[in-house]
Amino acid sequence: MHKTWWKIICIFLLIYTFTAGLLFDVPYLPILEETIRNLYFHVGMWFAMMLLFTVSVIYAVLYLKKLDIRYDVISRHFAVTGILFGLLGYATGAIWASFTWADPNNSFFDNFKTIVRDPKLIGAAISLFVYFAYLILRDSVTDPDKKARISAVYNIFAYALLFPALWIIPRILPSLHPGQEGNPALDVKNDISAGMRIVFYPAVIGWTLLGVWIATLKIRMTFLKNKLMFE
Repeated sequence: MHKTWWKIICIFLLIYTFTAGLLFDVPYLPILEETIRNLYFHVGMWFAMMLLFTVSVIYAVLYLKKLDIRYDVISRHFAVTGILFGLLGYATGAIWASFTWADPNNSFFDNFKTIVRDPKLIGAAISLFVYFAYLILRDSVTDPDKKARISAVYNIFAYALLFPALWIIPRILPSLHPGQEGNPALDVKNDISAGMRIVFYPAVIGWTLLGVWIATLKIRMTFLKNKLMFE
């Protein structure tokens, strides 16, 4: 991943995402109105988070198979970067919800209680706390090999929890979020216009490449700081 071509693509796609996302026409939908542009940011970041966590768990499995400490380092930094994108996705989602789900006739606290009780938001918060616990667990173990083994096993269970917390339970419970009653919450054929798709897909790729870029920089810095150990 030391080549520069994909980094140039990442920069281009993110510039395109911000420019097109803010300036291109979007369909007018009741309640959503102009806030629908947040789809390129909120949903794009969540997709990037899932892909980063996927890479993290793959390297966790590779560590358990080969017991190469380098795989543990890679797994950790992809998990940390995934958490970063999860926090950004949660924040952009909360801002979006404050404009679309809030009832102007209710007080701030009544609206806040309604929003935070949404099953998808609860599931997202639980998922992020589980990954925060992953980092705390790592820091609580001093032996490098033991830390790597425990972290790899925990990573697998944390990744498995993402699916019921984010994709399954919110669909079967009453929710303000799209996705209940079997709706996949992102039906690109019906929910997103053609004009939005030409921005949304590049946005997902751009955010994901940015996450990979951040993770690989942190991995290289760790390898350089601990060069003798990894040799």
